[in-house]
Amino acid sequence: MADKAAAYFYGRLFAENPHLRGMFPPAMDVQRDRLFGALTRIVWSLDSPDSMASFLGHLGRDHRKYGVIAEHYTAIGTALLATVRRFAADIWTSEIEAAWVSAYTAAANLMIESAEADAGVSPAWWLADVVDHERRHNEIAVITLHPTQRLPYTAGQYVNVQTARWPRVWRTFSIANAPRADNSIRLHVRSVPGGWVSTTLIRDTRIGDTVMLGPPMGTMAAPERSARDMLCVAGGTGLAPLKAIIEQVIDSGRRPNIHLLYGARTSAELYDLPDLIRMESAFPWLRVLPVVSDEPAYDGMRGHLPEVTQRFHSWAEHEVFVCGPSAMVNETVRRLQIDGVPLSRIHRDIVHSER
Repeated sequence: MADKAAAYFYGRLFAENPHLRGMFPPAMDVQRDRLFGALTRIVWSLDSPDSMASFLGHLGRDHRKYGVIAEHYTAIGTALLATVRRFAADIWTSEIEAAWVSAYTAAANLMIESAEADAGVSPAWWLADVVDHERRHNEIAVITLHPTQRLPYTAGQYVNVQTARWPRVWRTFSIANAPRADNSIRLHVRSVPGGWVSTTLIRDTRIGDTVMLGPPMGTMAAPERSARDMLCVAGGTGLAPLKAIIEQVIDSGRRPNIHLLYGARTSAELYDLPDLIRMESAFPWLRVLPVVSDEPAYDGMRGHLPEVTQRFHSWAEHEVFVCGPSAMVNETVRRLQIDGVPLSRIHRDIVHSER
């Protein structure tokens, strides 16, 4: 009932607080998905306080870019409780209500405290100039941005992006490079049918344009002290955060063996292969293995990434990173676990792009 519940929640929120409607985008479909995604993660993290605190801290800081302040959390909590009460009416009890009130209060307090602490040291958003724009494929562009203020982040994180054409519409894209001295970042953007921001970034954005960036988010990162070799499995633009992590490892001076399985539907969609080959030639411990799934005439490795991972020796002793479309990520993780890779050494992320 997620769609109906989300519609009810926002209808109730805006009916009781009409002044809040202007803080949200015109189309609410992605916003609804994010709401229930966040709620699901919070509920499942209740038994892991450290993980929940980290997630909510990031969420609280990120909500500063919307103009959210402490008093807004009361309105959101009231609408949320009314929604859950309505859609769980058959099992609703005073005990369940008390549990939801307690959980929401704890979550809201963590987000508020994180936002207030962040307000003293970081902006709510960053302006960034487009300094390079490469159309690598009809649907894919690599865009280099230069934030006008220092943007602190770690390799593997992502940022929310807003364009001038679509105010209040934010979409997430992974940063495709390790931190650089010049503060520039690269985004790998795939155009999605009906995607407002991705299409604008690819087709209508030019060098000299300015975009807005939210604070970096995400917890997938290179292991700082691990001596293990690495397997990276990248589907499409899921390459972006994995490339950043590989760069970070190279910059650190460590020398683990790194296998990068880089998959796409066609060879033309292996948009970053020349750059990866340059990285491979400069770092002999890196092996780049392109994989194509839907091009019978391709003379390299063919197949779907989850199955391809099983063509090699065991990865059980490796640190593994997987990023791409959700179905690919989930199936890859499932097969790796069957093959003996502990879940604690599998770092996953769904490709961060408009969907």
